[in-house]
Amino acid sequence: MTASVEPAWWVVTDLDGTLLDHSYDWSPAKDLIRQLQQHRIPVIPCTSKTAEEVRGFRAEAGLHDPYIVENGGAVHGETPEGELWELPLGPDWTALKPQLQRLQAELGEPLRPLDELSEAEGQRLLGLGGEALRQAQRRCCSVPFVPPSAEGRRRLEVLVQRMGLTVVQGNRMGHLLGPDISKGKALATLKLHLGAEQVQVLALGDSPNDLPLLEVADIAVVVPGPDGPHPALRSGIEAGRFQLAAAPHANGWDEAVRRILRI
Repeated sequence: MTASVEPAWWVVTDLDGTLLDHSYDWSPAKDLIRQLQQHRIPVIPCTSKTAEEVRGFRAEAGLHDPYIVENGGAVHGETPEGELWELPLGPDWTALKPQLQRLQAELGEPLRPLDELSEAEGQRLLGLGGEALRQAQRRCCSVPFVPPSAEGRRRLEVLVQRMGLTVVQGNRMGHLLGPDISKGKALATLKLHLGAEQVQVLALGDSPNDLPLLEVADIAVVVPGPDGPHPALRSGIEAGRFQLAAAPHANGWDEAVRRILRI
């Protein structure tokens, strides 16, 4: 069945916790992703993952569409001839890592960076080990860290604003980014780069770091976890700005995209 949508749509999606469950399974949506590709509807990952991690996912999913990595720190894609391109949008990891150390000293609480986690800690906190953990640790433009206490998070927001940087919160990790970096601004950059300002965006996310993406989408869908939607996204659902998928992770992703795009 042909998608009955005009003009063209992009499906812009978070990965971890949205399309992928916490075991990194997305198999319930495999058939739909293949159908979207057949209908020439791009599926654009917009994620906290590294470009290296996303390239692995894209190869498995058969995607050739652009992708946004490290919570908006960079945009990647490839030309029709297969030539890779990258648009860095903020400072690199080597500039950000000392800033995290400074924040830790001022906060007075540990901010364990992802790249310093042991194999056992990676398995416990992220369900990642071996090469998968190392790919997640090889950052280019963000510094993920183990979040502090609830009170520490509130104080951290003030410190980060004072330093002119950005911290966003995912399901499991905090992420230190350069000034004014977000998934929503990276999407705007991608649209401009491709001359696709008029395209309509169906965005899907599950956690606070997805808010800048959901807020700029034409249609925004919150994909719940097993215990329901993230508390930070509930006000948008209650106000009618965001739709709520009918099930967690890939099952809910599949349901929402099929219903909205009539695939």
